[in-house]
Amino acid sequence: MTGRVLVTGGSGFVGRSVMPLLVRRGFTVHAAGPDPVDLAGVVGHRVDLLDAAQRRAVVADIRPTHLLHLAWYAEPGAYWTSPKNLDWVGASLDLAQAFAEAGGRRLVAAGTCAEYEWGSERLSESRTPCRPATLYGAAKDGLRRVLAAYAREAGLSFAWGRLFYLYGPGEQPGRLVGDTIRRLLAGERIPTTEGLQRRDFLHVDDAAEALAALLAAALEGPVNVGSGRAVPVREILARIGALTGRADLIGFGERTLPPGDPAVIEADVARLRGELGVAPGRDLDEGLAQMVERYRALPPGAP
Repeated sequence: MTGRVLVTGGSGFVGRSVMPLLVRRGFTVHAAGPDPVDLAGVVGHRVDLLDAAQRRAVVADIRPTHLLHLAWYAEPGAYWTSPKNLDWVGASLDLAQAFAEAGGRRLVAAGTCAEYEWGSERLSESRTPCRPATLYGAAKDGLRRVLAAYAREAGLSFAWGRLFYLYGPGEQPGRLVGDTIRRLLAGERIPTTEGLQRRDFLHVDDAAEALAALLAAALEGPVNVGSGRAVPVREILARIGALTGRADLIGFGERTLPPGDPAVIEADVARLRGELGVAPGRDLDEGLAQMVERYRALPPGAP
């Protein structure tokens, strides 16, 4: 199933990886957001998606058959508690309504593992309750619930890609993997916790493949987008230390783990693999090694 797809957040971390995949699948791809997009086969639209007139105008102009909604407030650290999450809930609901009114058929939006009640060994779409501990998680969970109800009334096909811990080229400053590589290559010491908490890390290109497949499929409802294997943060940092040759700069145990930080966040990927047919295949060691080499090649001061 192909058609015209509108991708919000196309210039972002995930959007840059997913749009070439949609082009290869035969979609006519339009990207909407505040920043220019220069990718082969993609038509960019400079739009402030928080402005109702601008977002409705771009939908009316494109009349997309498919909508991949990735845009959100994502400043590392700040997004967990920012009231800007509320702005994006309202804008996302209006965007979905405009999309349906313009004849749209298939809507896929990006969710987060922060929607879940953390504490289960494996977080499952069907078994783990959604009881978010943060404003960000609550905003995403609330948006999913309203969009699911609206999709039923409006006759939209609707799926929700629930993203876990992504890493890869193009990370914003403030994210674990990229910041650790940059700082170690610069010779900076990194005080950290013991790093025993386990997290489900997935390469951004694997996440992009999952979202592209989800948009093109008929599968509905939430789908976890993760690796299915949580690893200790300590292991991630130690691997980066070995790859950069600066393991001596990592100070394990020099910081205290924040209260309430869950011991493990791991995706149950049965729907992703069994129903969508996507099996993330990038090896973690290979992905980290590629990132280290990329950052080594950057000029000093480059992001």
